[in-house]
Amino acid sequence: MTTPEEKQKIQEAFHQRVDDDELLNCMRCGFCLPKCPTYIESGYKESHSPRGRIALMKAVSDGLIEPDEDVERSLELCLGCRACEPVCPSGVPYGHLLEEVRDIINQNKKFPFKTRVLRKIVFDHVFPHHHRIKTLTNLLSYYQSTGMQNIMHKTGVLNMFPDTLATMEKVLPQAPNKKKMNKRETIMTPVNTKKKRVAFFTGCLMDSLFRETNDATLELLKIAGCEIVIPDQQVCCGALHGHSGEKERARDLAKKNIKAFEALNVDYILTNAGGCGAFLSDYDHLLKEDEEWSGRAKKLSNKIIDFSSILVALDFHQNHLFLHQQVITYQDSCHLRNVLGIKDAPRRLIKAIDHITFQEMKDADTCCGSAGIYNITESEMSMKILDKKMINTKATHATTIVTSNPGCLLQMKLGVEREGMADKVRIVHLADLLLEAYQPN
Repeated sequence: MTTPEEKQKIQEAFHQRVDDDELLNCMRCGFCLPKCPTYIESGYKESHSPRGRIALMKAVSDGLIEPDEDVERSLELCLGCRACEPVCPSGVPYGHLLEEVRDIINQNKKFPFKTRVLRKIVFDHVFPHHHRIKTLTNLLSYYQSTGMQNIMHKTGVLNMFPDTLATMEKVLPQAPNKKKMNKRETIMTPVNTKKKRVAFFTGCLMDSLFRETNDATLELLKIAGCEIVIPDQQVCCGALHGHSGEKERARDLAKKNIKAFEALNVDYILTNAGGCGAFLSDYDHLLKEDEEWSGRAKKLSNKIIDFSSILVALDFHQNHLFLHQQVITYQDSCHLRNVLGIKDAPRRLIKAIDHITFQEMKDADTCCGSAGIYNITESEMSMKILDKKMINTKATHATTIVTSNPGCLLQMKLGVEREGMADKVRIVHLADLLLEAYQPN
């Protein structure tokens, strides 16, 4: 429950920090409505649409309404998928507005003790520290490889957990141990002629739980002609913090990453996770008020590119790519498509594979309901969105679902498991699919 004092602080901060011009730019045309999953799944409730949330922000800023629990609930329920932005004729930066108001609320509200402890652990003591994430991944590897996981399943202990969490445990990939995670060169040479010198952003979960996908990405880049630099000093991109009302911590992480990458003299900084790439590309906005860092942030943001784009630019798809006959569909990463604007490159690479059939999914650009930790914090809405996604997936008759973000990959695995299709359909990251298809001369 928000106290009257907290409401007053929040209202004052809205008036001071939220860009009134951007709020007024919303013409209330409604183009965003059919693109908003929460608006649709809530039964077309206006307050759960981008247009409705902007109206709430404006009303709080103007002092017309209090930032009460209904306002907070509307903002919490937003996925942050930013599907509203590409269709907005006024170019309203909805994602930036959402991050700002969430930060205002979270920094001016006292959470219950358990919530404060959990947020402290996640945002301060886990994600900013790669070695701690690797330690947790190593523990998961031990759990999976020693038979402990089988015991948990047979004894029914997992039935004590919410259904979504219990099912999520089943679809986690085989975690690497610490020895595998610590083994990597910091400079990699191309297989043949050097065409580009690039840096690689490893990410948190991508370099631990999805380590094999990172390794596959690096191998593809070497084949395409890239010299790759991987700075040891890089840290979490800060997306989870920025989306969850922890912008100051996100700025701290951004500055560390800028320091790690700015002196490398590379053509591009590559990512293979849509969420990370989008947030890195937004560093210029995140640090726009900081005179010391704004210019440096813009230079980094301008170099961010998804690995699929560089593969197409370097004609990787001209190689011999082959897989046994299968139907493949592609699920867009929201932030890869809506923020970075990348939709054609992944499809072009998939379609270059011989003997496969590519089947476009209806509403492939609609969020799958993962949205970071949304599928845990807002499980009911997330599963509604996922159920609709699985209807569209099944209509493609695909045996392989490809995506370009770890959260999307796990969410789609969750959907396949819930539908009883795990023995018929596989979900893979684009990098893993392309390396599997690559046939060296």
